[in-house]
Amino acid sequence: MQVRVLGSGSRGNALVVDGPDGGLLLDCGFARKHLDARLAASGYDAGRLRGILVTHEHADHASGVGRAARAYGLPVYATHGTARRARFGDGVRLHTIHPGQTLRLAGLEVQAYAVPHDAAEPVQFVLGDGQSRLGVLSDAGHVTAHMRSVLEGCHTLLLEANHCPQMLAAGPYPPALQRRVGGRYGHLANAQAAGLLAALDLAGTRRIVLTHLSEQNNTPDRAREAVGVALRDWGGLLCTAAQDTPLDAFEV
Repeated sequence: MQVRVLGSGSRGNALVVDGPDGGLLLDCGFARKHLDARLAASGYDAGRLRGILVTHEHADHASGVGRAARAYGLPVYATHGTARRARFGDGVRLHTIHPGQTLRLAGLEVQAYAVPHDAAEPVQFVLGDGQSRLGVLSDAGHVTAHMRSVLEGCHTLLLEANHCPQMLAAGPYPPALQRRVGGRYGHLANAQAAGLLAALDLAGTRRIVLTHLSEQNNTPDRAREAVGVALRDWGGLLCTAAQDTPLDAFEV
C-alpha cells in the first residue's frame, strides 16, 4: 500500500492511497487542473484511481470532488450528511456510507469512523491491505475513546496537528473563528495530537505524518516539538505535510 499526500491545509486537501487493485482519492479540495498538476508532480497515473472517499463537506476537502468524479469516471463514497451538504452535482455515482461501515475497494479494506467536527456527518478512514494499516485523522475537535481504539495498531498515521493555542490566541483570526478552531468540534491542537500519540501503542508504527498545519496559527517546528514529547522513545519517521508541495510517495 502506497500513499501520496497531494496537499494538506486550508487551501486544499487530497491524498491518494494505492492498493493492489488501484487507488483511492481521499478528499479533493482542488480544482481539476490543480489536482491534475499535483497527481503529475507526485508521479501518479490517474487511470489507476477507482473511487473517491470524502470525509466531510467543507470546501477545502470536498469542493473538487464532483468535478474529479466526472472527469475520471469515479464513484464517490460519502455519508448521507456529507452528500446532502456537499452537493457534488449531476452525473456523480454516489455510494452512501455510514460511520462504522467497512468497505472493500481497490483491494483495500476501508473503515469509516465518526469524528467530532462541525460538519453534517463527518468521518475519517482507516485503510488496510492485509499486511499494513493506514490511519487518517484530521478535522476533529477532540479525541474520543472510539477514535483511539480504531487507530490502535496502525503502521502509518496521518494525524492533524492544526494549531498552537498560543499562536491562535495572538493571531489574525477574529474571536468567533478562534473559538471555532479551538473548540470541541474544530481542529486538533498540537498538544491534543501529542496526547493521542501518548495513548497509543506505537510499537508497530513506522511513520507519522503531521497534517493540516495552519499557516497562521502553527509552524512545523512547533508541531514536531509538541508531539516529540510523546515520541521520545519511538524510533519511527516523523514528518509534516505541506500545503503546496506533495509529499514523496511512501509505503505504509
